Amino acid sequence: MFLPTGMSKRAVCFYLSLAACVLAVIAEGDTSSDFNGDTVAPFFGFMGAASALVFAVMGAAYGTAKSGVGVASMGVMRPELVMKSIVPVVMAGVLGIYGLIIAVIISTGINPQSKAYVFFDGYAHLAGGLACGLSGLAAGMCIGIVGDAGVRANAQQPKLFVGMILILIFAEALGLYGLIVGIILSSRYVPRPTVAPPRLSAWVLGGELRETEAGQCRPRSGRAGTR
Repeated sequence: MFLPTGMSKRAVCFYLSLAACVLAVIAEGDTSSDFNGDTVAPFFGFMGAASALVFAVMGAAYGTAKSGVGVASMGVMRPELVMKSIVPVVMAGVLGIYGLIIAVIISTGINPQSKAYVFFDGYAHLAGGLACGLSGLAAGMCIGIVGDAGVRANAQQPKLFVGMILILIFAEALGLYGLIVGIILSSRYVPRPTVAPPRLSAWVLGGELRETEAGQCRPRSGRAGTR
């Protein structure tokens, strides 16, 4: 077993035991009365919000950088086409807004104090965040590669501009699909029936108070009880 320099097996066992205790406390959850629902479920919800924003921004950053390099290289020879070729950069930046929208929707939906937040809600928010974030990442990569090659080719052949725009539109649609699915998943709500507490009937039987479920309760002896 390879251990870091200066760390013994006893120290490794100690840190592993400490991590196990922390995980056990998290799994047991908080027993405070102001928390409504499963205490571990918000972890998945916040991970979905973070995933939506992080992956979408990664795709937007890659698309902006990749197509920006092509625009800068093309602008050396054809500076009059720079503003016309800035379209891939704009379309890549929009992908970050998709992730921001889903992240805001998910984060505002996590409020265990007002309504019960269970594992179903956490899993739905995680799935919505991953759907939007990974779709934005794929779309950003596509926009970056197409934008880089497209602006260079457009500088040499202006007739390729319309074809480049069509390809970028279909690439942007990939991120839009993830946004739509993310909104649907993050807005999922399952009505939970409210179970009324059972009505209790009190019988005083020989000085003993007994609570039973609602219904006809008969005393243990032949004497009539006081209801």
